[in-house]
Amino acid sequence: MDKDILVRGTAWGGKIRVFAVRCTKLVDELQRRHETYPTTTAALGRTAAAGAMMGAMLKGEEKLTIQVKGDGPAGQIVVDANAHGEVRGYVDNPQVQLPSNSQGKLDVAGVVGRSGYIHIIKDLGLKEPYRGSIPIISGELAEDFTYYFAASEQTPSVVGLGVLVDTDNTVLHAGGFIVQLMPGVTDDDITRLEQAVAAMPPVTALLEQGETPDGILRRLVGDDLQLLDTLDIVFQCKCSYERVERTLLSMGEHELSQVIEDDGRAEVICHFCNETYSFERPQLELLLDQAKPKPMR
Repeated sequence: MDKDILVRGTAWGGKIRVFAVRCTKLVDELQRRHETYPTTTAALGRTAAAGAMMGAMLKGEEKLTIQVKGDGPAGQIVVDANAHGEVRGYVDNPQVQLPSNSQGKLDVAGVVGRSGYIHIIKDLGLKEPYRGSIPIISGELAEDFTYYFAASEQTPSVVGLGVLVDTDNTVLHAGGFIVQLMPGVTDDDITRLEQAVAAMPPVTALLEQGETPDGILRRLVGDDLQLLDTLDIVFQCKCSYERVERTLLSMGEHELSQVIEDDGRAEVICHFCNETYSFERPQLELLLDQAKPKPMR
């Protein structure tokens, strides 16, 4: 399996900004960790592909969270991404599967829901995070992110997302593209782009043929593509034993005492990576000792 990469660049004299990603390994890792069924794998994978590309729009230590809160049976989908190509995510109800839709494809809109909201929270290192929200307009997600860029960021964009899942739940291909119109774009440019998008095969069909992310972009904007850089995309979770310890300490003396008394142990499972952190009574008693107020000197 080829490594996951993202490319970004410009075209048409800087009037177009472009991103494309192949993230098959990332989505396969998410599927394995959360044991998602094919339709929820596709929904989580499309969101992760969008997250990877939106993360690449950030700088330095900036990061973002995508929350897809539709009224479908999958529940909430959450993806975190940053400017370094690190992505993680989960879905509330991973084992949801629906029959194929009318086109014979995975019914992503069915599991996401056709109403609800998508929230984008960006930590840009300021006092307050940036928050943007849009109503879900289709549930297929690519159209929803297209609407987000136009409505919330005032940047007309075209978003394509795709995940191909085998019958044994293996992720065969996953990826996407984002094309954004910059100031100075003409009506002729828009027409040319619309024609290119209309003629494009699905993202997963291109990846299946061995097309690269930059090859996908050249199909959209032609050979005028100016690649700026390439970024490796990886699954990365920030959870650790020490972080979970700090979370338990933050519960305070009374609640920790209650856990020790009632259960004698604690088990914490990370939403994002499904890792389990277990604490037996001796470890909890040490934490309880740390949580007790220290006497004044």
